[in-house]
Amino acid sequence: MTKRKAVISIQECVACGCCMKICPRNAITIPNGIHALINRELCVGCGKCVKECPAGILSLEVTEK
Repeated sequence: MTKRKAVISIQECVACGCCMKICPRNAITIPNGIHALINRELCVGCGKCVKECPAGILSLEVTEK
């Protein structure tokens, strides 16, 4: 069985918050305003954050489970 999870390039993230606002599972946070972090336990791989990111630095990764 495969699942998708969002991943982010933290080196390129500018902490704009667009991904955090659109996430239906509240799986994305921006601690200390530095860069976004994704809670992989909460992420369901819907891809809304990937589409919303203005910098295009989020992607979906296929994982085995």
